[in-house]
Amino acid sequence: MHVRKLFGMGAVLLLSAAFAVAQQAGTTQIKHVPVKATNAASGQEMYASYCAVCHGANATGNGPAQSALKNPATDLTTLAQKNGGKYPGLHVSSILRGDAELAAHGSKDMPVWGPLFRNLSQGHDAEVQQRIANINSYIESLQKK
Repeated sequence: MHVRKLFGMGAVLLLSAAFAVAQQAGTTQIKHVPVKATNAASGQEMYASYCAVCHGANATGNGPAQSALKNPATDLTTLAQKNGGKYPGLHVSSILRGDAELAAHGSKDMPVWGPLFRNLSQGHDAEVQQRIANINSYIESLQKK
């Protein structure tokens, strides 16, 4: 009986280890790097530095990090279409600040830019708001007509 119990425990441990290795082999790791300082006045520059890695250079959700995401990145060019033709600027600002959570982002796949911008701006709230407003305006300019 003792040998049978040991054999069973060994099989469970072996299967658990194989499962863990298989799970790790299928995941892509994202390297976390410091936030790059950008011009707060340029929504396009900030988008390219902070958003394009997931949402893509053309904002359609096809960025180079897409394979590492739990959920696909949103196509930012269709936000107005999905909102009855009106760009949801207040909602986008709320997401950028980190005030609103998105089901698609699960447990904060998307960085909460508000605190990161506060860090970049050394706590100057006016600059943080300028950054959020300018990224938001740039994303609005990308909307499909």
